Amino acid sequence: MAGRGKRKPKSAVQESEPTNRDMKRPRSDLESRDLALEAECLYKLRMPPDFYHFWALCQRLSPECPQDALKQALGLHLVGPYDILAGRHKSAPNSTPNYFLHWRYFYDPPELQTILVGNRDSQHHMGYYRDSPDALPVFIGENEATKGCAISQMGDNVFAAVLLFLERRKKELPSKKQSSLLLSLEAEIRDAAKTLGYSLEQKSKSMKQRARKVVAQTFHGAGIVVPVDKNDVGYRELPETDAGLRKICKAIADAKDDEERMKAFAPIQEMITYVQFANDECDYGMGYELGIDLFCYGSHVSMNKCGILYLPSKSQENRKRSPPSLH
Repeated sequence: MAGRGKRKPKSAVQESEPTNRDMKRPRSDLESRDLALEAECLYKLRMPPDFYHFWALCQRLSPECPQDALKQALGLHLVGPYDILAGRHKSAPNSTPNYFLHWRYFYDPPELQTILVGNRDSQHHMGYYRDSPDALPVFIGENEATKGCAISQMGDNVFAAVLLFLERRKKELPSKKQSSLLLSLEAEIRDAAKTLGYSLEQKSKSMKQRARKVVAQTFHGAGIVVPVDKNDVGYRELPETDAGLRKICKAIADAKDDEERMKAFAPIQEMITYVQFANDECDYGMGYELGIDLFCYGSHVSMNKCGILYLPSKSQENRKRSPPSLH
C-alpha cells in the first residue's frame, strides 16, 4: 500500500470569545436562561456565545417565531439546539429523544451538530463542527447529504455562515423583492456581528491556525485534529492513499455477494490490524481517521459486524475524550 503525504506541523490555536454589553447571551428572562442551560445539558455539549447571540437577533427579527426569522429571505430554519431554546422539546411526542441524532443527516460525523436546515431536496444543512466534544466548535460546517459527505467550512460563527450563504443566494435570486429582503437581512447581520466583534470571514484567523494542526483531511474534507506530543506520538499515517481507500470501499459496496464482499474487505482488515498496533503505541489518531473515512463512505463499509464503527469510538476513548454517539 502506498503511503500518504507528510503530516503538516503542529501549531497552537488561540481562542477568543467576543463580548458586548448591548446584546449578551439572553439571561434576563428566567425561562430563557433555564432553556439555554437545558440545551447544553441535553446535548452534553457547551454552546458558543454566537449561538445565543444569533438567537437574540432572530428573536428581534421575528418575535413570534425566531426559528423562522431567516425563512422568507433565505429558506433557512433554525433547528437542533435552537428547538430547545424555542421550548419545542416540551411538547414533542417522544419525551426521551436521542439528541445525538437530532437533525443528524446520513453522512454527518459525530463532530457536526446541525443548527440550520435549508433545501429539503438536497438535504442542505449547516452546523457546529467540534474537534473534541468537550471543546467549543472550531467552525460552521455545511453539507448537502444527497450529494455526499463533503463538509464545507463557513466561518467560525453562525453570523459568518449565514452571511456567506446570503451572499451566495443574492447571486442566485436577482428579483427586486428578494434583493430587498436579502439586503435588509444582510444589514442586520453585519451590524450585529460588528457590534459583537465576530469575524465574517470564511476562513478566520483561528481557522487558519487550526488548519496547520490538521493531521488528515479525511473523506469529508474538513480534516481531523488529534493530540500529538513533542515526540510525535498521537498519530501515524494510514498505509493507503485516499484514492486507494475509496477504491477499496467501492469494491466492497459493489460486491455481488457476501463471499465477494468479505474478500474485498481483506485490505480493510489489514489496516485494522495496523490500527491495533498504532493504538498499542499511543498513535490513536490512525484508527480515528480510518473510522471516520469508512463512516463517511457509508454503504456496507460501515457495517457493525466488521467492527468499523468501533474504530472512532475506541480511538477517542483512548485519547480520553467522551465521544458522541456514532449510531
